[in-house]
Amino acid sequence: MKILANDGISQSGITALEKEGFEVFTTNVAKEQLSNFINEKGITGLLVRSATEVRKELIDTCKSLKLIGRGGVGMDNIDVDYAKNKGIHVINTPAASSESVAELVFAHLYGGVRFLYDSNRNMPLDGDTKFKQLKKSYGQGRELRGSTLGIIGFGRIGQATAKIALGVGMKVVYYDPYLEECSLELTFFDNQSVSFSLKSSTKETLLQTSDFITVHVPSQKDYVIGTKEFNLMKHGAGIINAARGGVIDEVALIDAIESKRVSFAGLDVFESEPSPEIRILMHPSISLTPHIGAATGEAQNRIGLELAEQITKLLK
Repeated sequence: MKILANDGISQSGITALEKEGFEVFTTNVAKEQLSNFINEKGITGLLVRSATEVRKELIDTCKSLKLIGRGGVGMDNIDVDYAKNKGIHVINTPAASSESVAELVFAHLYGGVRFLYDSNRNMPLDGDTKFKQLKKSYGQGRELRGSTLGIIGFGRIGQATAKIALGVGMKVVYYDPYLEECSLELTFFDNQSVSFSLKSSTKETLLQTSDFITVHVPSQKDYVIGTKEFNLMKHGAGIINAARGGVIDEVALIDAIESKRVSFAGLDVFESEPSPEIRILMHPSISLTPHIGAATGEAQNRIGLELAEQITKLLK
């Protein structure tokens, strides 16, 4: 059987699949040629990440497909229900990238409270001539320890983010309408562990009490954070979105930053991705990354191995 990993797959995943007798293609086939390639090669399984869309038209024209896999969590780029109704397996890897995304959230948080996103822009330009002025500009940082992190959406990634926050010494509040209570266990390098019991807050309370907010929800029809929510936030709060573009109203975000309601934002995903708005890209109070939450070697190895395990179980 043949597998096409159109957006790539780790070598560990390729090795595991080949060991089970699968032939793996890692050619990146353009959208216009994808159905022809699948049909000509007799592809049984199509693996994608966020770049390739698998819509009804592609599913209808590719009769050899028995499985569609998403290397990651969200599957909004796949017509999941339609594929399942056609008898096609649809899989993803919800646990493999949680820690990597959570660490990126904290990269944005630490960079935000110490102005690294702006300092790294200006030091190369003016560091040799305006060193003292820059030192003064960036000398009003904050510590994360002792502050409150509000987490909207408390699935695997939200919980992984909470564990880092607790380890840092932050207070954690979360809002998740599907999870009233949650127990988290932090395990350390010497095998010691500490358990925490948390209960879901209301969204309004979270917004009003959190010093920093991070959003971890699937793609939504409506904004999770818009003008109403920004107006409820503590003055000077910071906000991070490493979930999905369109979760935060970016126009309202700019307004909130300009009015000082929000002190900084960290964005890994964008409403108009893959062509983010210039006002977002150029804003001096926004920390930016190009949708790299799961893009670590460790996460990609876990994703590849998890996909290979599921494919072997379902197709052999």
